[in-house]
Amino acid sequence: MIRTLLLLVVVASNLGANAALAAYTPGVAYLLHCGGCHLIDGRSNPPEVPDLRGELGRIVAVPGGRDYLARVPGASQAPVSDQELAEILNWVLHRFNEKTLPVDFTPLTGEEVGKSRRNVLKDPLKHRATLWERYEAAQE
Repeated sequence: MIRTLLLLVVVASNLGANAALAAYTPGVAYLLHCGGCHLIDGRSNPPEVPDLRGELGRIVAVPGGRDYLARVPGASQAPVSDQELAEILNWVLHRFNEKTLPVDFTPLTGEEVGKSRRNVLKDPLKHRATLWERYEAAQE
């Protein structure tokens, strides 16, 4: 009981009390489906569980980056609709990556996510490294 109450307090302080208690929002969905590994603030245990803070804004700027987000096994296999996954990913991008998002960033759509998530990545860490190489090459 105390643990549940503490979790509600933390969720309320991070997402706003009304969102945490009143509705299934993308932020609440993130906590339910992603927060176990990526924690409340997007911090993780790299490289096995990549950090979601700051880096994803750069990754979506390279070809294949948007697609990658929906293909990561944890995301692609989450028990949510394509539209809900798009909303969760957009929430993550804005919540933890606002400063690194491309200026011309447009939110992911449910249709886009649906096409991508059907092709689950077998080696997401290797694919992520390839995206970083593309990003760094574009910076030169």
